[in-house]
Amino acid sequence: QVQLVESGGGLVQPGGSLRLSCAASRSIFHFYAVGWYRQVPGKEREFVAHITSDGSTKYADSAKGRFSISEDNAKTTVNLQMNSLKSEDTAVYFCCAVKGQITYWGQGTQVTVSS
Repeated sequence: QVQLVESGGGLVQPGGSLRLSCAASRSIFHFYAVGWYRQVPGKEREFVAHITSDGSTKYADSAKGRFSISEDNAKTTVNLQMNSLKSEDTAVYFCCAVKGQITYWGQGTQVTVSS
């Protein structure tokens, strides 16, 4: 079993920035794709961004140009840099690691964008 732990959430004003991090209890990011998703109450969890084990990235349209996903050199942490935040970015953000049929999820970190 692998535990994923997200950090970096909080309250930020519109237009501000936050950097979320996802760390794993075992070194798996060499072999797993890692994604960020978000969810607001009453809605389905939605895709935000992912990075594959070879470094390829993909973003939801809502994140393009504002968010950037990256891994540290040791592949122990996956970060989501979020800039130009909007109120509609308010959600619980989850990271997940996927390889084939195996998926691990973190517990989530709250991001609130409000003045």
